[in-house]
Amino acid sequence: MEIYEMPGHLIRRMQQIAVSIFADRIAKAGHDITPVQFACLNALEAHPGIDQATLAGMIAYDRVTIGGVVDRLEGKALVTRAVNKNDRRSRVLKLTQAGQDLLLQVRPAVRRIQGDILQGLSSEEADRFVELLQKAANAAEGESRAPFRPRKPNKHD
Repeated sequence: MEIYEMPGHLIRRMQQIAVSIFADRIAKAGHDITPVQFACLNALEAHPGIDQATLAGMIAYDRVTIGGVVDRLEGKALVTRAVNKNDRRSRVLKLTQAGQDLLLQVRPAVRRIQGDILQGLSSEEADRFVELLQKAANAAEGESRAPFRPRKPNKHD
């Protein structure tokens, strides 16, 4: 089997393409945010007050690297960190107003970018492709070094 027909190689290439398209389109829209930073902001909008470890699991990102991502978001005044009232060793994360505003501004562009990433596919093919990617990712989740961990609702939610 040639490397050019191997799923791993093609997935890596699509990741490069996706990041390149995202960076280009977001920069042209006048914003400075990466796909991972967008994922963080999106998760924090839906789940304000989570800690870094929970955030990492929610976006399937490794716990060590997420600290740097949060540092950069905090440096851009898009998120805040505060001591967790229930566990003084951890910090809770929340979007700032600037973070909320940025999400509102970039979300339409991010939605359009998804079509640009799959530009060679019809709408039906793109839907099927995403469905198959989800199926494959779910099946192989246990192999990941940064597994997806959806937030479990607690009794306060």
